Amino acid sequence: MNHVMIEADKQAGIREWIGLAVLGLPTLLVSIDVSVMILALPHIGADLGADSTQQLWIIDIYGFMLAGFLITMGTLGDQVGRRKLLMIGGAAFAFASMLAAFSQSAEMLIASRAILGIAGATLAPSTLALISTMFRDPKQRSFAIGVWLVCFMGGMALGPLVGGAMLGHFWWGSVFLLGVPVMLLLLVSAPKLLPEYRDPIAARLDLISVALSLASILPFIYGLKESVKYGLNLISVFTIVFGIFFSTLFVLRQRKLSNPLLDLRLFAKPTIRIALVGMFGITLTGALMLFVAQYLQFVQGLSPLKAGLCMLPGVLMSMVGMLISPLIARRIRPASLIGTGLMISTLGCVLLTQVQVESGLMILVVGYALFNLGTAPLPSLATDLVVGSAPPEKAGSAASLSETNAEFAFSLGIAILGSVGTAVYRAQIASAITSDIPPSEEHASRDSLAGAMSAVEILPEHVGMALLSSAREAFTSGMQAVAAICAIVIIGIAILTMTGLRQVKPIGKG
Repeated sequence: MNHVMIEADKQAGIREWIGLAVLGLPTLLVSIDVSVMILALPHIGADLGADSTQQLWIIDIYGFMLAGFLITMGTLGDQVGRRKLLMIGGAAFAFASMLAAFSQSAEMLIASRAILGIAGATLAPSTLALISTMFRDPKQRSFAIGVWLVCFMGGMALGPLVGGAMLGHFWWGSVFLLGVPVMLLLLVSAPKLLPEYRDPIAARLDLISVALSLASILPFIYGLKESVKYGLNLISVFTIVFGIFFSTLFVLRQRKLSNPLLDLRLFAKPTIRIALVGMFGITLTGALMLFVAQYLQFVQGLSPLKAGLCMLPGVLMSMVGMLISPLIARRIRPASLIGTGLMISTLGCVLLTQVQVESGLMILVVGYALFNLGTAPLPSLATDLVVGSAPPEKAGSAASLSETNAEFAFSLGIAILGSVGTAVYRAQIASAITSDIPPSEEHASRDSLAGAMSAVEILPEHVGMALLSSAREAFTSGMQAVAAICAIVIIGIAILTMTGLRQVKPIGKG
């Protein structure tokens, strides 16, 4: 009888589910903010006179700040209160959104985007940690996390559509103003719908650890991004090594502190270790999305909006998979569900290796949809394992660990897979370079498909069309190679998770 009463007390009610909807809104917004910028950038560059370097910083500074401050903000939320930090971050996000919308110069917009990134770093771990506080029942918590992830994926899908519609009717700053009413709703409703939670024995934030974490993450992410844009050079290698050096100092300090910024004891649990490694591998393969998007626009010649619509089935499959995985995992072991899903994802990658320049869109759309459907169970269930396995007072730290893990994986995926695709492209395009192509256009054509498309505009028609055809073939070959590597990585992750998580029982039965 007592057990039944305890279980009943753990059940979330209508207030918690409405609170989840409130938490989903900023999550949706942060992911929209990432994807919509790609569409808005040409308008921003023309209006503010931003050069190519400034445009790169407008895009990248948000991700740098987001990744750099996740660990700090996750732990800070445990210490000062998760709801309190969420509201502070929401207010800062609304303020920075208005600054960005009405920026008068590229420098002002870059600074605004930096503030947006720091504010965004408070939102993700705070919302995820609050979900773990609100939903104590394992079944409800896993489903709530699935809903949270669906909001994130929904933002990625809606970003190009919403951005395209707004840019067609309003000025570029309007895309930033989307955040203001959402954050105002959060600030008004949070005190009534969201519980407050903080670690009752939390110590003061260790500022040296904060500095070391930033010195670890920011240079490392910057170095990876530089290597994607310009290849491995002295600057990118130095910044990556610089980040690794300070990450070693960071880890050593965390082991000595009684109240560390990042509690490394979380790694002592095998389920957390396996879940994080699995999510790292799958997020790394997420860089395949960029090749699919470029294929649709540069090879098939679709507009960004039409390309987004072609990718929409894949995003919808991911959302459906993340939503139903926690429900299916109540009946079968998570390891079996994750393994089955990853086999489906492998099939999707195999289909993508068969895409040709003239093959039409169907193979690509189906392959990308299967890839997304199959990968969905892992982040949905693994996120619940990471956050749910951590002590309640460390939920924010665990959530930030999960988010930082994903940021590193995606950046590394872009660097590695981007390098592979570029290497295949350059090797294949070399045979298409003839003496009819001037040196400047030759260099641009060897660099990328986008460069070849620019070169074609000033070349004689017969030379340009032959070069463009070869460049599209070379890019498609690069995408095929990337899809094949992703298939291998996914099979490895499937073996790891099926063996490493085999002892985890169905949700609610352990």
